[in-house]
Amino acid sequence: MTVIDSNPVKSPPVDVCVVAGTDHPRPDGQDRYTIREVAEYTGLRAHTLRWYEEIGLMPHVERSHNGQRLFSNRDLDWLTFVRRLRLTGMPVADMVKFAELVRQGEASFDERREILEQTRREVVTRIAELQDTLTVLDAKINFYAGARRAPERA
Repeated sequence: MTVIDSNPVKSPPVDVCVVAGTDHPRPDGQDRYTIREVAEYTGLRAHTLRWYEEIGLMPHVERSHNGQRLFSNRDLDWLTFVRRLRLTGMPVADMVKFAELVRQGEASFDERREILEQTRREVVTRIAELQDTLTVLDAKINFYAGARRAPERA
């Protein structure tokens, strides 16, 4: 990744909900990435990153002296968390609301926890539904595998 030299800018505190590990290792000592680098790192399109910024899901992205977006490691952590929220099926509008609560700071901890607990309950329900579906699929696969082995009846 290419790093753009810039003076470090102090970002407002962002609760990235501590993500365990990252999908791709980051270069040591780097903390400023172009939108293209972030797109490559996250798998999100540059258009999506700009849209996230526009709707308030990715606020306060720093800019270089010529207006180029400069993403930080904190931004990458946030995007990793946002991607995980998307995997839960959380609507974008709810993720924007969550981001707004994050910007409110500690006063919104309880509301954020409630949102995450509700999302967790929904994920657990979906996992159970998928497990039931997997059981049905396995039974059908076994049926068809056994059907080929059974002799034809006259």
